[in-house]
Amino acid sequence: MLVPTLITLALLLFLGSIFTSVWTDRLWFKSVGYGEVFRSILLTRVALFVILGLIFGLFVIANLYVAYRTRPDAAPMRRDDPAYRYRLALTPLLRPLAIGFGLVLTGFAGSVAAAHWDTYQKWRHSTSFGTKDAQFGKDASFYVFEYPWWRFLTSYSFALIVITVLAVLFLNYVYGGIRIAGRGPKLTRAAQVHLSVLVGIGVLLRAVSYYLDRFAQVIASGGLIDGVTYTDDHARIPSKNILIGVAIICALLFFAAIFIRSWALPAIGLGLLALTSILIGAIWPAVMQGFQVKPSEPDKEAPYIARNIEATREAYGIDDVEVQSYSAKTALTPAELASSAESRVSTRLLDPTLISDAFEQLQQVRGYYTVPKTLDVDRYRLGDEEQPQDVIIAARELNLNGLQSSQRNWANDHTIYTHGYGVVAARGNQRGDTGEPVFVAKDIPSVGEIKTTTPPRIYFGEQSPSYSIVGRPKGQAPIEVDIPRGGASTDDEGKANATQNTYDGKGGVPIGGTFNKLLYAFKFAEPNIFLSSRVNAESKILYDREPRDRVKKVAPWLTVDGDSYPAVVNGRVVWIVDGYTTSNSYPYSEHRSLREATADTLTNGNAQAALPTDQVNYMRNSVKAVVDAYDGSVKLYQWDTKDPVLKTWMKVFPDVVEPKDKISNGLLEHLRYPVDLFKVQRDVLQRYHVTDAQTFYEDGERWKVPEDPTAPTGSNALQPPYYLSTARPGEDAPKFSVTSVYLPNSRQNLAAFVSVNSEATDKENYGKMQILQLPSETQIAGPSQIANDFQTDKGVTQALLQFEQSKQANILRGNLLTLPVGDGLLYVQPVYIQRSAVEGSYPVLQFVIASFGKDVGFGQTLDEALRVALGLEEGSTPDDTGDTPTTPEGESPGEKTASALLDEASALYEDAQEALKDGDLATYQTKINQMGQKIEDAKKAVEDENAKK
Repeated sequence: MLVPTLITLALLLFLGSIFTSVWTDRLWFKSVGYGEVFRSILLTRVALFVILGLIFGLFVIANLYVAYRTRPDAAPMRRDDPAYRYRLALTPLLRPLAIGFGLVLTGFAGSVAAAHWDTYQKWRHSTSFGTKDAQFGKDASFYVFEYPWWRFLTSYSFALIVITVLAVLFLNYVYGGIRIAGRGPKLTRAAQVHLSVLVGIGVLLRAVSYYLDRFAQVIASGGLIDGVTYTDDHARIPSKNILIGVAIICALLFFAAIFIRSWALPAIGLGLLALTSILIGAIWPAVMQGFQVKPSEPDKEAPYIARNIEATREAYGIDDVEVQSYSAKTALTPAELASSAESRVSTRLLDPTLISDAFEQLQQVRGYYTVPKTLDVDRYRLGDEEQPQDVIIAARELNLNGLQSSQRNWANDHTIYTHGYGVVAARGNQRGDTGEPVFVAKDIPSVGEIKTTTPPRIYFGEQSPSYSIVGRPKGQAPIEVDIPRGGASTDDEGKANATQNTYDGKGGVPIGGTFNKLLYAFKFAEPNIFLSSRVNAESKILYDREPRDRVKKVAPWLTVDGDSYPAVVNGRVVWIVDGYTTSNSYPYSEHRSLREATADTLTNGNAQAALPTDQVNYMRNSVKAVVDAYDGSVKLYQWDTKDPVLKTWMKVFPDVVEPKDKISNGLLEHLRYPVDLFKVQRDVLQRYHVTDAQTFYEDGERWKVPEDPTAPTGSNALQPPYYLSTARPGEDAPKFSVTSVYLPNSRQNLAAFVSVNSEATDKENYGKMQILQLPSETQIAGPSQIANDFQTDKGVTQALLQFEQSKQANILRGNLLTLPVGDGLLYVQPVYIQRSAVEGSYPVLQFVIASFGKDVGFGQTLDEALRVALGLEEGSTPDDTGDTPTTPEGESPGEKTASALLDEASALYEDAQEALKDGDLATYQTKINQMGQKIEDAKKAVEDENAKK
């Protein structure tokens, strides 16, 4: 009795788990207004499960029934024959075993079919691309939407035949239809006919598979390029055509065995098919590749490479990239560079990866609040300023780990500490008097230039608890901790030193009823949900609260960007999430792993979510999603109005994605070019910036993304893209952009600077990518070389020496930014100082390093650093000509003795040390540079004196 009881309990538990999952999902989708998405997906999965699962199960059982009914009446069998023992065991239980076997097959096959609900829906609602492939003349939609479904059906049917054949063989063996004796197995006439039909159908399906294999070459990956190559065109595809004919003949021979009562011809046909597949399908292409293609590969493959280049650039949206030759001068007059820098650079100095501790220590307010380790970059109109300014922003979220251990219990974790509060934001290009951020949104309640006009509570965020239960009956006191009052944890009267709040948003699933309580107690394995008096008639449960997860759940057909970011839109705190439509079946396009293409310092350090390992060869930023931080509502907006993949999904789920023109101006100001799409495009452009087939084949112009010079030694992590405001050559006003650089494949000097306009309000230019390509003969230092120059520069090392020698402080070097300025390239890097081994310490922006060409400047502001790099004194201005005297009184080095020059160098060093003590870094750097020049002049004077002797 125990075994059936345990089996029954296990089955009930399994079914109960499935029911709980499905029903709570239904409630969740209903709470966010996407019930139609849930119903559509569920109905599609159930329909595929039932229809294809039943076809599979019934087909197998029907064939077993036929095999059983046509078994020999009295098959001679010895008692020591294994088949005899199987027959004795199976016969009494034949009916329940058949039913059980059929149910198991139906369940497994139906589950496989249900998992392909998205493939079915794309096939059913296919949208034309308007682009035909050069090999077969089919629209790209055939490969993206239709081919995957036909391939699945073929594989599914072939698996059905294989399982059926194995099952029929076994039953015939057990009941005498097949006897193994003498020279080989002997089959009854009924078994022979039955198996001939099944194998014939299987071979016909193999012919269909060969037919589809022809199209598979168009989307194949590997080899020289992805897509059809010369050998594919002239050997592999023709071989598939031949194999189709051979397979059909072989299938007809199996059908003929029904009448000729012999396996000889089918066996010959099967052998011919196997031999043909080896000779024609494998050896012929290999011989052609080795003896015909390899000796003249550049010429043979040129037209196919051209197809691959064109398709890849189109599939990743880089076909209209503007490539501009950029001289990148290394010598400009101070007047030219200063003028250019002032008008075109609004450099973001705050490093989002380093100032999290400063935000947290200065604006945490309570230990149970936190901000992420890497903050986000956005832009806002501040005060009376006409142009939007770069802003570093973070949501102040709830951190349960910040509570004391005595506070950690179920009631506190899930009913009292339920939400964060407001945003913290600072100007990206300014520092306070002591290096702290200049906040434009701070404190609780929030004050500053960035205003929130609605409750700024963060109930839905990146670090929200797994679930919270909110809501109180009318008349009962609120219990959720809301606004801290400051001071101790309790006031003089012993009351909690914080205001309380009751959630009144529309988000969350009602959980007041007994049934829902039981469901969620089972779902979260927490009996308190059912037993606690805090779960009342007005209660709601908030879960799946991470913005990316909410978007992925309501739109499972989207790939979601790894970096969701908070924004204050029309006075309300929201999360903005970029959604991508992708495919791995776009004809001729190069495949890329999303995980590998987007990996960099941020993803390696878990500061930004890594994308899945999916292989894709088509990608579009088709959707902008907005998740409200207070009520959790999700809105999807169409962004790419031309994307056929999005149009297909909009047919599947009507009215789920709102039109682009519904995006408000307030939201539009905070939309930006997504970082993961840029990283994928950056990865593809390493090779596909080349558009000439011959040059592409030679592969001498390949680029690479540099390693991050600020990453830990040995990590080999790539430098991430940077959001900042800068002006492109020919533009006057800085634009919010996402930027990166390239190096030549085998060197460390710079090859190109790439940027994308990220101003969504600039409808004509948003998303336009520009590459400033440096001439190959130009030697402009790359990020690692510049980082080395910054670390070895005399002025920089002397200024930082006191911190390096001190055990009380750490030096943290911020993101190394590259900016096109004055027909050259300007490098800027902030330097932070943090007290070590001190609780509550945080990095403080103390210095800025700037470099243009070979000149390095160091100061407390970018202006100071630029002046030092230009060789200007503090407070001076460049003259019209840009000429600056090289020595006092205009004397040339040769007119002074080496001794006199060294004396002057010594005096300059003393002046530099005095300036350093006074905190005048600009004068300090200038004096150090002049000292270095004097030393060089002294060396030259000694060489001249020796030459005269």
